[in-house]
Amino acid sequence: MDLYTLIRDIPDFPQKGIVYKDITPLLKHSAGFAEAVAAMAAPFANERIDAVVAVEARGYILGAPLALKLNAGFVPVRKLGKLPFDTHKVEYLLEYGFDTIEIHQDGLEAGHRVLIVDDILATGGTLEATVKLVQGTGAEIAGMALLAEIGGLGGRDRLKGHRLEIVLTL
Repeated sequence: MDLYTLIRDIPDFPQKGIVYKDITPLLKHSAGFAEAVAAMAAPFANERIDAVVAVEARGYILGAPLALKLNAGFVPVRKLGKLPFDTHKVEYLLEYGFDTIEIHQDGLEAGHRVLIVDDILATGGTLEATVKLVQGTGAEIAGMALLAEIGGLGGRDRLKGHRLEIVLTL
């Protein structure tokens, strides 16, 4: 199946000059969705993964089935103020401002092997912040599974030294 055909471009969203990569056509296509999840899980299928850490919000859609497929727990990373318990926080730079993400303090333990999941790698700011959150818990990052990467935006450079498994290059 050609997964590329299930991702559409939305120009000038969320602001002028940005081309948003919309994965909702892929998500509604059951065979495409299943193939995408299987392709993201395959590189880690024979490894010990204790937890899948997924980034709000589209990362959750892919991260939850990946966690089930890998027999791992699921730990959400959310925007500031959305988690109900004690959290670790990291502020980071976006293309158009700053944001803060959090993880529950008891979400991961030292020695856990963690797979970080998100839908699309662009500039890498959110994933770089997620790496800092995970490292702050003492957990080990086994790698990152991403549905797609938008080339030329420098995201891969911000994540040097980390294993990246990417299904599609857009």
